[in-house]
Amino acid sequence: MDAALDTDYAPLAAELRERDAVGLVVVGDRFDDDLRYCSRFSGPDRDHAFVLTPGSDGDGHTALCAPALFDEQARREFPGDAVRVERQGDPAGVRAAAALADAGHDSGTVLVPQGIPHDAAVYLEDAGYAVASTDALARARERKTDAEIDRLRRVQRAAIRGIRRAEAVLAEATVDAETDEVRWNGGVLSTERLRRQVNETLAAHGVRDAGNTVVGAGSTAADLHYTGTDVIRAGETVLLDVSPRGPDGYYGDVTRTFAVDPDGGWDRRAYLAVEAAREAALEEVAAGVPASTVHEEAAAELAAHGFRVDDDEVGFTHSTGHGVGVSLHEGPSLTADRELAAGNVLTIEPGVYDPDEGGVRLEDLIVVTESGFEFLGEYPFSLVPRERE
Repeated sequence: MDAALDTDYAPLAAELRERDAVGLVVVGDRFDDDLRYCSRFSGPDRDHAFVLTPGSDGDGHTALCAPALFDEQARREFPGDAVRVERQGDPAGVRAAAALADAGHDSGTVLVPQGIPHDAAVYLEDAGYAVASTDALARARERKTDAEIDRLRRVQRAAIRGIRRAEAVLAEATVDAETDEVRWNGGVLSTERLRRQVNETLAAHGVRDAGNTVVGAGSTAADLHYTGTDVIRAGETVLLDVSPRGPDGYYGDVTRTFAVDPDGGWDRRAYLAVEAAREAALEEVAAGVPASTVHEEAAAELAAHGFRVDDDEVGFTHSTGHGVGVSLHEGPSLTADRELAAGNVLTIEPGVYDPDEGGVRLEDLIVVTESGFEFLGEYPFSLVPRERE
């Protein structure tokens, strides 16, 4: 059984003390990842508010201002101190100001994430508070608890099953000798057909594709986020990036690249280079290592194999990885100079791209430990798709 999914409010309370602030306010709807992290509340799709105020203990006092229709759900899901049931029609910023006043703070500095809705900030200022931005939430989210890692691992397992299904389809496929089109199950295999097979597998394992299943072939495999329809042809690289979201809001993220009947030219050279870059990056991962070092080692390995780095269109065109949590892309970035910390959950995803040739990317999800890292899920590597048990 998974550990209880709580939120560690201590780093946020420490920010209040350091900034001499009377509260932290987060306003958004169910799609706001900062609010989801603070409240663990999965609804509704209209604005509500989380409020943290200083307390006698190190974690402070937390309140969730939830609409009355969601009272029972809020009390079930919120791990904090109090759920304030608010009447319909009151703007979330007004509710947050009332919670601050009821906690004994009718003026002072209120910290907010940079993306707080403008009207919420105005309501707080009209109520007499000075509004100041903070990145404390972004920093707190970077270090995952054991319970968060449990959720990430579970979603990653489902993502890997999606990759497994795609590889099975490609392994079963045949090639039309006249057109070079890849055919499967009685028809031409397109990126959209393959995407549907992946997404059906994700749904069967309890996660949502969230519109994030990338499948590209040939030139569209060089498009980092291709979600259109393209016919898959023999010899082309087929890039699959699967990043579903689980019921608690956490993401998985895994990428593999295949080719049906490859010719052993650019595709093979690129695949071997990316495999080597992945290994070079992983060898650097450990708590205390500058994040940028991981990226630099991957880039150096790709350059040694003859691929351009830091080009906008050809070669290695992106960071070696990024954080994953309740957002698909969050801190830390592997181009940052800050040191990695135990509990960071990261993608390792070197890749090379050429619109005239295709694209190759290999991606896994790891958690940083004091001495290195652990995979949150593993899947074999092979450019040529195989039938696997």
